[in-house]
Amino acid sequence: MELLTPDEMGRADAFTIAAGVPGEVLMERAGLAVARAAAGMASVGSRVLVLCGPGNNGGDGFVAARHLAGAGYGVRLALLGERERLRGDAATMAGRWSGPVEAAPEAPLEDVDLIVDALFGAGLARDLDGAARALVERVNASGLPVLAVDLSSGIDGATGAVRGAAITARRSVTFFRPKPGHLLLPGRLHAGPLTVADIGIRPEALDVLRPRAFENVPEFWAGHFPVPRPQGHKYSRGHLVAVSGPARATGATRLAARAALRAGAGLVTVACPEAAMVIHATNLSAVMVRPVEDAAGLAHLLTDRRLSTVVIGPGVGVGQGARDRLLACADRRLVLDADLITSFKGDVDTLATIIKASPAAVATPHDGEFARLFARCPEVLEAPSRLERARAGAARLGATLLLKGPDTVVASPDGRAAIAANAPPWLATAGAGDVLSGIVGGLLAQGMPPLEAAAAGVWLHGEAAREAGPGLVADDLIEALRPVYRRLFLDLGLSI
Repeated sequence: MELLTPDEMGRADAFTIAAGVPGEVLMERAGLAVARAAAGMASVGSRVLVLCGPGNNGGDGFVAARHLAGAGYGVRLALLGERERLRGDAATMAGRWSGPVEAAPEAPLEDVDLIVDALFGAGLARDLDGAARALVERVNASGLPVLAVDLSSGIDGATGAVRGAAITARRSVTFFRPKPGHLLLPGRLHAGPLTVADIGIRPEALDVLRPRAFENVPEFWAGHFPVPRPQGHKYSRGHLVAVSGPARATGATRLAARAALRAGAGLVTVACPEAAMVIHATNLSAVMVRPVEDAAGLAHLLTDRRLSTVVIGPGVGVGQGARDRLLACADRRLVLDADLITSFKGDVDTLATIIKASPAAVATPHDGEFARLFARCPEVLEAPSRLERARAGAARLGATLLLKGPDTVVASPDGRAAIAANAPPWLATAGAGDVLSGIVGGLLAQGMPPLEAAAAGVWLHGEAAREAGPGLVADDLIEALRPVYRRLFLDLGLSI
C-alpha cells in the first residue's frame, strides 16, 4: 500500500545495493518482469518494438528485449540517444544485447504488434521536447498497444503531471512499490492496469524511508476499523448529529444522516428548524429529529455529552448562521462539508482556530470549495501536486483534509496521506458528497481516528458506487453499503 516518490525509490535501490545486491542483478530482474508482462499482452511470434531511453529505464528495456527475443518474439530495439553514452548498469545490459539497435526517432511503427515504452520512466526530470516529444506523440498516434516500464514516458512520478507530452499505455509494470504518479490524475489515465513486480528490493528499506503516502486500500486503515462486538449496544457505537438548514434545503442533511447510520453509528439525530421538522420526520424512520432553530438551540441540544459527533455543512446554508452553529459544536468530533466550508471563504485561519477544540475533525471539500477556503494561501493552492495541496491544506487547517475528486486525497496535518483509485466515473452525481460526509461521520462516531475514518469513508464510498453501478443516484450509495460491508468483513476474516 506504500507509495514511493522517484527519489524514495532511488534510495530504496541504493539501500538494497549497499546491502549486497548488485545493481545489474536488480536491472536483470526488472527487465525479466517487463518481458513477462509483455508476453501477457502478445503471443509468441508477435512483433515487439522496444523503445529504450538513455538511462536505467532504457537498461530495463535492453534486458526485456533480450528475454523476449530468446522466447521467440520478433524483437526490434530502438534507442533514443547514442549507445556510447550509456553508463553504469544500462551500458552493461546494452552490451548483452546482440541484435541491431535502431535510432528511436526514426523507428518505423508499421508491422508492430506491441510497443514496450522504456524511454524515461520515473527518472524524468524535465518536460519532453524535440525528438523525444515527437516520438511520444507518434507512438500515441499509432494506436498500438503499449506496455510502459515503471511509468509512461512523460509522466511525473511524484505528481502525475504530464511533462510536455506522455505516452498512453495499455498496461504498466513497476517495481517494489507504485509511485504517486500512478494514482494521481492525469498519470493514472496514462498507466492502464498496473503490475507491481518484486525484483528483490529489500523491504527493510521502508523502515529507513518511512513513506508518508499510501494507496487508499483497506490495509491502510483496517486496524482501526470499528467492528461491532457481542457486548456492544447502540450507545457504545456513538450518537451523531446532522445539522440541517431551512425547510427549502433538507435533502443533503438527510443523505448524510442516513449514510452515518448505515456506516455504523449507533444513533443519529437531525437537528433542524421547526419548519423543517415535518419534512425530515416524514422521510426518515430510524433517524431521530429534534427542533433546533439557531446556534443557541444547537448548543442546548449538545449539553447532552452523549451526542459525540456532528456533521455540519450539507444543507446548512452559507453565512454567519453556519459559522455560529460551528462554534456551538466545535468541541465534538466533526465532519465539515459543503456550505460550512464555503461560509469560511478566504478565512481558513478563523476556521482553524475554532476547530482546535475538536478532538477529531475532518474537512471534505471538493476542488471549488478548497480553492475558496484557501483563497489567501498561495503556498497551499500553488503546491506542485494534488497530494501536496491536500497535505499543505491539512497542515494549515490543523485537521484531516479530504480533497474530493476522481483521485481523492486524504491528508493528515502530520503529512501522512492516502490516494484513492477505486471511484468509478458514475460516482460524480448530486448528493454523493453528502453521503460521503455521513459515512465519515458514522466512522468517527464509533471512535475511528480521523485520517483512517476519512480514508475508510472514501474507500467505502467508491466501492458502494461500484456496487450500485452506472446510473446510480446518491440514495443508491447508502443501500449499496450493505454488500460492501459484507465483503469487507469477510476479507477481514470476521464472521457475519
